[in-house]
Amino acid sequence: MGKSHAKLTECDPVWDQIKSEAMAAVSDEPLMGGLVHSSILHHKSLESSLAYRTSMKLASNEMPEQILREICDWAYRSDPDIGTAARADIVAVYDRDPACDRYILPLLFFKGFQALQAYRISHWLWREGRRDMARFFQMRVSEVFGVDIHPAAKIGKGIMIDHAHSIVIGETAVVGDNVSMLHSVTLGGTGKEEEDRHPKIANGVLIGAGAKVLGNIKVGHCSRIAAGSVVLQEVPPCKTVAGVPAKIVGEAGCDQPSVRMDQLLGVR
Repeated sequence: MGKSHAKLTECDPVWDQIKSEAMAAVSDEPLMGGLVHSSILHHKSLESSLAYRTSMKLASNEMPEQILREICDWAYRSDPDIGTAARADIVAVYDRDPACDRYILPLLFFKGFQALQAYRISHWLWREGRRDMARFFQMRVSEVFGVDIHPAAKIGKGIMIDHAHSIVIGETAVVGDNVSMLHSVTLGGTGKEEEDRHPKIANGVLIGAGAKVLGNIKVGHCSRIAAGSVVLQEVPPCKTVAGVPAKIVGEAGCDQPSVRMDQLLGVR
């Protein structure tokens, strides 16, 4: 009889790092043990952990945690890309946010990351035709995190939403991969039109705090939008725009603005 080959253990370096940090966190602060165990160490996968965190955060008297947990678990089983995107989002936060020195932090404490993962479940529900449940998720994310993302919006992976308060992303908005945005960013419409009416943000864009991008316009890849700007016209790739209304003020300054996170306009 031939020998059976041993199977390699599935490799998941992000989840392995999170578990390692979780054990260290419990050792350093035993009073955090209950939270860390229930959120991370009791789970066999990042998907299971995220389903638990999302359902606990969004549960209310109107919708119990158990039902939300089942929905999240079903979404992660049905679409593995949701978990892949979550891993990319965690790495993005760790790489770009100087306040994030451990992979465990977004999962436990950062509402931008948590709101984004809840949006990913609502987007799955929307694509499945479960529109009312998707809208319930949107409502609860807005109430709990102060982040309002329409479940029909399309958002890529490797996204960092820093601080995240008062983020608004409209129904027909599209956000590419590896985009970074800060608090109070709006990707909105300009009136009551009902068709394709929201911005299209390409890969690698950096959107500063308080920036408003309005209308069905394109923001080219690897561009920068300065804090407080109001963008009403298309932005070419690899440019920096600033002002109200925003105008081109120079080049992007580097090949990956969303990763470098340099928000100064040539001032040192």
